Amino acid sequence: MKIAILGWGSLLWDGNAAFDEHHEQWQFDGPHLKLEFSRVSASRNNALTLVLDSANGSACRVAYSFSKRKNPDDVICDLRCREGTIFKNIGYFFSDGSRKQSRDTQVLEVVRTWATERKIDVVLWTDLESNFEQKSQAHELFSVQNALSHIQSLDAPGKAKAAEYVWRAPDFIDTPLRDALQSQPWFPKHS
Repeated sequence: MKIAILGWGSLLWDGNAAFDEHHEQWQFDGPHLKLEFSRVSASRNNALTLVLDSANGSACRVAYSFSKRKNPDDVICDLRCREGTIFKNIGYFFSDGSRKQSRDTQVLEVVRTWATERKIDVVLWTDLESNFEQKSQAHELFSVQNALSHIQSLDAPGKAKAAEYVWRAPDFIDTPLRDALQSQPWFPKHS
């Protein structure tokens, strides 16, 4: 059974031995999904992190890795534990039609098409939603300007986490917020 895990953020660079030992190397020709830095992360000092965001995101090719495990439920558990989240925040698609879970039907359709073309049995991903309006300091709807204001309002450790997260995101992640941040004089490009 071929089980693929999709990744676009810290799964690719934040090493976690318990998770990493159960999957192969990341490959960088996954499906195109709409992503944006629109989730306020308490564990990253309120920096913004990448999530699937059909309302504000840009289509970006994501990475994927094949699991070394054969039981999809074990892989779901691996990803859930790695992300420190609950079961409903893990998306999945089974090519045999037996199971699927996603907050967004567009994501399911893109994943279904990609999995079918690649003859992949199961695809999993982190399915956290944007929480910008609820968790940002101004409690406003996400926009590039509101996100810039949020990041500028962070304390020094929060700004450092925000910069690190944007810098470490793979080059193929190209979103309006990333473009806007990297053009700001107070947010130099990482070299």
